[in-house]
Amino acid sequence: MLNKKIVPVALLILLIVSVITTASEKPAENKAVNMPENVKAIIDKSCFGCHNSDSKNDKAKEKLDLKTLDQLSLPKMIGALNEIGETIKGDEMPPEKFLERFPDKKLSAEEKKILMDWAKKEAKTLVN
Repeated sequence: MLNKKIVPVALLILLIVSVITTASEKPAENKAVNMPENVKAIIDKSCFGCHNSDSKNDKAKEKLDLKTLDQLSLPKMIGALNEIGETIKGDEMPPEKFLERFPDKKLSAEEKKILMDWAKKEAKTLVN
């Protein structure tokens, strides 16, 4: 008798978990990352060359693909923006080895601040 009650409850729980998981993986509807021209110019100069789906740098495009940022689920989009801010704050990007070859791609203090402020603001906007 107990098993007859457990099976439907277990199936219901499994269905709910499945729906929640699927919903959280869907692209964020009506949510898009707003990228002002000044931010886009910095990203085009120092980030986009490696962080896009057409890049030959597999590691960089796997970590962050700026072409598909708007196609991420809302939690992943917010996570990516937070990661951008933290990575810039930690002076991890662009990498030193890359800058040895392309010193013109180095971010100035002002550019870093612009990117960090933008990423923080966008993540906060998407949460609300």
